[in-house]
Amino acid sequence: MKEKIYEESGISKEVVKLSDDVLSGLKERFDKIDEIAEINQLKVINAMRKNKLAAEHFEASTGYGYDDAGRETLEKVYADIFHAEDALVRPTLTCGTHALTIALSANVRPGDEILSPVGKPYDTLEGVIGIRPQKGSLAEYGVTYSQVDLLPDGGFDFEGIKNAINEKTKLVTIQRSKGYEPRKTLSVERIGELVSFIKSVKPEVICMVDNCYGEFVEIIEPTDLGADLCVGSLIKNPGGGLAPIGGYIVGRSDLIENCAYRLTAPGLGKEVGATLGLNRSFFQGLFLAPVVTAGALKGAIFAANLYERFGFECVPNATEERFDIIQAVKLGSPEGMNAFCKGIQEAAPVDSYVTPEPWPMPGYHSDVIMAAGAFIQGSSIELSADGPLYPPYAVYFQGGLTWYHAKFGIMMSFQEMVNAGLIKLK
Repeated sequence: MKEKIYEESGISKEVVKLSDDVLSGLKERFDKIDEIAEINQLKVINAMRKNKLAAEHFEASTGYGYDDAGRETLEKVYADIFHAEDALVRPTLTCGTHALTIALSANVRPGDEILSPVGKPYDTLEGVIGIRPQKGSLAEYGVTYSQVDLLPDGGFDFEGIKNAINEKTKLVTIQRSKGYEPRKTLSVERIGELVSFIKSVKPEVICMVDNCYGEFVEIIEPTDLGADLCVGSLIKNPGGGLAPIGGYIVGRSDLIENCAYRLTAPGLGKEVGATLGLNRSFFQGLFLAPVVTAGALKGAIFAANLYERFGFECVPNATEERFDIIQAVKLGSPEGMNAFCKGIQEAAPVDSYVTPEPWPMPGYHSDVIMAAGAFIQGSSIELSADGPLYPPYAVYFQGGLTWYHAKFGIMMSFQEMVNAGLIKLK
């Protein structure tokens, strides 16, 4: 029956058999992922229990949003999950880049310097900081930027970081995930090591972590190991596929207060901001997030094990431990990227009939191809794949609200590579 329905879906018997063979060796790793998901599920439930989540917290607020008990409870729940002093979780944080922009601009002033000790940040932040000239960038407000690249082996250049920290250094931004760089994702343990070192050099510096794609992959988060701020998007891991918009910032209470004033207005801060009936989706998505993240992780591991069999370099590789949900596959050509993304799109429940085409997406400095047939536009916890069209022609796969959908998407991408003559099965 399974073979028949896959065949009806466009997957050949050979690809089904190959996939089953790959999966037969992954049970132990999948069991470990399920164990982490169980721990994180209980962490989320216990935070909701502690804060006495009730049906009344799902009610909508409008206008100013004064006394929105659901919004206040949601932020307490986030703070407890991340073991942080406070949180800002709002639909008016429109995406991860916006949440990071708020966290940065709220906590630096003209004459301050931002340091990235892990190489260049994600493409969309280049314009925010001013690495790439952009109207409204922090550079226009007199905020400078310094960068220390990772060592060739992926390690931290501690000596370089120490030398880069100076009297102007106000905030250090640490990107957990790889972005469009085929480097290793940083584990929470490594982030903690980096934060500890930075604090030993300059204790008052603010350490902010871009946590996108990493939430609930491990049983601890960067705020557990000393990060002052942790930032992410609700249409990635913590929204569980149900949050239709939004972002979060968690951390020290004084820094969160600054963020709230920047998001709304000085003197208003967290007191305003209607939730317009979105609280239920935020809570329910958060409730599902650990299990949804686990399914996405299984899909990433399956992808690496399948593609490595045919000589494609994967980051992380087929055996490495995972610290985010992203799987990079170096396909080596634009044709490979097109075929891969075509398969992901064909496997989607939404817009499966369209063919992805590279285009100059806002905020990026090259054409990008993106496959995303999602219920929520741009939701990268749902099945999606994207990448910039330049060497090494790597595609970045992530998501899948269920493990079975992630599996189907990878199989379909592989099938399209076979159909295009880019993979030879025999």
